[in-house]
Amino acid sequence: MSAIKKTKSTKSPAPATKSAKPAAKKAAITATPAPVAPAEVTPEVVTKLVAAVATPIAAPAVPAFAMINAVIDVGFGNGLYIRGEGAGLSWDKGVLMTCLAPNAWHITLNGVLRPVTFKLLINDLNWCAGADYTVNPGGEVTVTPEF
Repeated sequence: MSAIKKTKSTKSPAPATKSAKPAAKKAAITATPAPVAPAEVTPEVVTKLVAAVATPIAAPAVPAFAMINAVIDVGFGNGLYIRGEGAGLSWDKGVLMTCLAPNAWHITLNGVLRPVTFKLLINDLNWCAGADYTVNPGGEVTVTPEF
């Protein structure tokens, strides 16, 4: 049987010269930038700077409201609904208006950014006659629909 000879492992000696990369990094870190001469400030430069600072930034559109009033007696136990386009209204399903009196109905629409086109319905079934109504953002309209 052959004998296995154990040998001691030794570390290889360190390289005789250092790498140039660490020295280059050190030089880059400690280097001081060359001084830069200040730019000449002319009246034209000042005018451009003032114009850039004074130019207002467009504010986001603030959602407005629109108020719609209807003068009509729809009969006891019935409701007046509104359908339309804009401010969350739909032509497919109506929103019940608030009854203020037997012949007075009201709704305030929020988030009105453009004109709202609408029609009124009794019990969200019977459409009012005539053309569509329109109300502008921030506006108020009182209508007397006919059925």
